[in-house]
Amino acid sequence: MQNTQNLFKNGRERVIIEKVKPEIDGGKFAAKRVQGDIADIRATVFSDGHDRISAEVLFRKSSDKNWQISPMVHKGNDHWEGFFPVMETGWYTFTIRAWINRFETWYNDILKKYNAGVGFESDLMSGAQLIEHHIKSKKISGNDLAALEEITAELTADNKALEDRMIAVKSGELAKILRNYPLREFAVQYDKELNIICERKKAAFSSWYEFFPRSIWEPGKEKGTLKTCIDRLPYVAGMGFDVLYLPPIHPIGNTKRKGRNNNAETQPGEPGSPWAIGNKEGGHKSVHPELGTPEDLSQLINSVKEYNMEIALDIAFQCSPDHPWVKEHPRWFRKRPDGSIQYAENPPKKYEDIYPVNFETEDWQALWKELKSVFEYWIEQGVKIFRVDNPHTKSVRFWGWLIRELKSDYPDLIFLAEAFTRPAMMYQLAKQGFTQSYTYFTWRNTKWELTRYFEELTRTTVKDFFRPNLWPNTPDILPEFLQVSGRPGFIIRLVLAATLSSSYGIYGPAYELMENTPLEWGREEYLDSEKFEIKHWDIERKESLKNIIREINIVREENAALHNNSSLRFHNIENEQIIAYSKHTPDLSNIILVIVNLDPHHTHSGWVHLPLEKFGIEQHDTYQVFDLITKTRYLWSGEYNYVELNPGVFPAHVFKVRRKIRTEQDFDYFM
Repeated sequence: MQNTQNLFKNGRERVIIEKVKPEIDGGKFAAKRVQGDIADIRATVFSDGHDRISAEVLFRKSSDKNWQISPMVHKGNDHWEGFFPVMETGWYTFTIRAWINRFETWYNDILKKYNAGVGFESDLMSGAQLIEHHIKSKKISGNDLAALEEITAELTADNKALEDRMIAVKSGELAKILRNYPLREFAVQYDKELNIICERKKAAFSSWYEFFPRSIWEPGKEKGTLKTCIDRLPYVAGMGFDVLYLPPIHPIGNTKRKGRNNNAETQPGEPGSPWAIGNKEGGHKSVHPELGTPEDLSQLINSVKEYNMEIALDIAFQCSPDHPWVKEHPRWFRKRPDGSIQYAENPPKKYEDIYPVNFETEDWQALWKELKSVFEYWIEQGVKIFRVDNPHTKSVRFWGWLIRELKSDYPDLIFLAEAFTRPAMMYQLAKQGFTQSYTYFTWRNTKWELTRYFEELTRTTVKDFFRPNLWPNTPDILPEFLQVSGRPGFIIRLVLAATLSSSYGIYGPAYELMENTPLEWGREEYLDSEKFEIKHWDIERKESLKNIIREINIVREENAALHNNSSLRFHNIENEQIIAYSKHTPDLSNIILVIVNLDPHHTHSGWVHLPLEKFGIEQHDTYQVFDLITKTRYLWSGEYNYVELNPGVFPAHVFKVRRKIRTEQDFDYFM
């Protein structure tokens, strides 16, 4: 039998603390926040009997020794809430402390008795004893001490009427003093210290644009370089993106190089896939000579900064058969019985041009250090954002170690996990430290699918560790919806991606030029994929969506409601082809309502139901909804209002909800 002395530090402890949030997997992983956020802490706190309880959050930067204190508020039914600000990048630690508050218990009871006309004289004496107990704590001095001594004398003055002896109690003077000196006797502290990682704001709000540098070429030249990318920056920045993502820029292998449309037979001059990394000219720490030099990359990075953007580099831990690691570290790769190295497979697909790294190698410590040094090399070149290719095919414990190590030295780093796999693995990668994650959005098309999925991402514990980055297309994925929906379909998916999540990205110029020809029907792959050939994109085509993309990104930038995911709420509309949802800032100063026709071929209409009370709008008030894309205004009233969307005109409304404000001059205007 367990020794009862080990059950509690003190047998007189009575408070129970449980269901603390955010707590990821029992405190094994850190919850995520960004600079300027308020870390909201929730818990169930209760005790036996009817005594009053006090609770507080203890928090500190993990590098600090001393706790700071933030009081918690009882919200009813034993549910308590507290908060503390996270202003600096890095790790924070928090826990919860609670105790029986004898003063509040006494104070509440004596006021009840007084108001009910029930005898309370003995309670006055108990109050005096309680004050003496507080004074003996030796925490009270000066004017407060003198005031308490005077109040004690009044409570025990037999020569005064009970009404007079209650003056200090009724006035709140006693409560005001003693609440500043809480006695945490027999306090219980939650048995875990939990962590929150605070990252820079771009971790939660970003707009990504991907292009292949070798396809950014000038007239008269065969291929683009890192230098020609600089000329494309005004175009990308002009559309409002703040992250320029480049696929791998390393030397490409020659052995088993894939040709056009992933053909196993390569024709002379075909460039190969950038993800088949490494040849005699170098590996993961080298720049492909045809793209330029490290100095050219440095120039590109500096030029990108001038446009208020950042470079994101692709890190793909896999090797072509020609990679230097294959000869220098053969133990890092899995061998077949015949002695040959196992190439990558996803049956029936074969990737003979790629060798996966073996994380079960006996030489795993040297492997981990080398992979870490790859990131360190590019960080030293000025890169702070990394898109990681297929992290779900590598050791998750490696990622947890790597990201923690790197972010301890470089807290501004951002890691995007490109993992289209099972939910448990995608969530595990986020828990291990990936800042953002690709999602299933690419394949969620119906109202039911979108609502169900995004409620999971934003209304469950997932929201504390998983940050979705929505991509309607990638070089690997041309979704069936985009193949058959024409221009309206591309706009629909753009609006959804840019407003459902605070981070999104597109693979361009394929997206704005509405490239939609599949390799073959039934396949979600591009015909003549840019992964295997150099393309020329006519970015000046009149039908380009670049102007619409710019308008969407301007709306995102100017409306703080779209900088978060936590406020996402879906609203009822009796038409399964129309989806309606909103986001807002905590103070309701910015409310965005998005309504999208999910059918790219037909006009649909319906009555959208809005929770006016939650928007701070009275039922009888008129309010304005201003379409930030089409610049049209509508005056609405009541909870139900009619909408109609013709996809041939524009398939969505992105409304800014403007509440009526009445000034002192009795002049109405909309905020």
